[in-house]
Amino acid sequence: MMSLEGIKVLDLSQYVLGHYCTMILGELGAEIIKVEQPPRPGLMGKRTSFEREFLVNRNKKSIGLNLKKDEGREVFYRLTRKADVIFEGFRPGVVKRLGVDYETVRKVNPRIVYCSLSGYGQYGPYRDLVGHDINYVAMGGILSLLEGMPPLNLVGDLAGGSLFSVIGILAALLGCERTGVGQYIDVAILDGVISLASWLTRMSEEELMEYKGTPYYNMYKTKDNKYISIGCIEPHFWENLCRALNRDDLISHQHDENKRTEIFSIFQEIFRTKSRDEWLELLRQRDVCVAPVYTLEEMFSDAHVIRRGMVMDVEHPALGSVKQIGPAIKFSNAPAQIWRSPPKPGEHTDEILTELGYTGDEVSQLRQIGAVS
Repeated sequence: MMSLEGIKVLDLSQYVLGHYCTMILGELGAEIIKVEQPPRPGLMGKRTSFEREFLVNRNKKSIGLNLKKDEGREVFYRLTRKADVIFEGFRPGVVKRLGVDYETVRKVNPRIVYCSLSGYGQYGPYRDLVGHDINYVAMGGILSLLEGMPPLNLVGDLAGGSLFSVIGILAALLGCERTGVGQYIDVAILDGVISLASWLTRMSEEELMEYKGTPYYNMYKTKDNKYISIGCIEPHFWENLCRALNRDDLISHQHDENKRTEIFSIFQEIFRTKSRDEWLELLRQRDVCVAPVYTLEEMFSDAHVIRRGMVMDVEHPALGSVKQIGPAIKFSNAPAQIWRSPPKPGEHTDEILTELGYTGDEVSQLRQIGAVS
């Protein structure tokens, strides 16, 4: 039995940060029902290709539901009666206008765990501001540490948003198991980003600068025009590195700012004398914190990554074998699994409505008036 088997989640989200959150819950065994609403105009409102959908919408069912119609909301309320979790990622106030907010649905199901994920949270001066990942990591202080290079949507959306939502949902489910009462979870991406920076907040500007442009914590180009990463923060790892490079004279100068530029130039010249793989073999034998700077394609081919089950070939009925990322968390008794291909929008509408007690004629009528699709 999987860890979340028997838990039913209604996913109202429309973008990757929500899809990623419920993907993790699905890997742990929860039944995920994507509530697909009529598509919004514009690029961001379109579903991506099946290849990309594999990464975030596997292990899910899909129902096409128009929540702007009374009949569509009634279907949602029926779903809510049998659900454990509702997840939404709209701007604050949208679910209330649709009539599917927490205060409304908890009257239908007091045990419901309801998670809202937004950029700035459900209250506060910035509540109604629009934003994207780059804005949240900028305000959270992270972007300044990256010298203006946006970290795609990894730090804000997926770490500060999706992962904190998963943590909140799991904690609330445990609480509901103990008390019999659900609760509302307000997750703000900005709050998550700030939390991720917790250990940095007591560091001085000088200490933070130590991680920028230091010879012992950097990337170096190798003879074959590839890169390796060096992370020798601790003195003994720094000593191992200097000895491996036959530069014992630099051991005592790890934090010597006056020699930083000189040491960096020396290392750049040395690392250009061997290929990346040659350096990896040599430095790993000398207990040096070193790793290759992979492209995504190279990462997929790494023997350790494959052995850990982080690369999997999963069959899709239309696409055949599709390479994708495997579940990150390893369990001894209830392993996370990929057990369902990503659904087409509305693929399971009839199946889900039938389970809710709707007759074939009622389903046809709902579809005719545009309440379901």
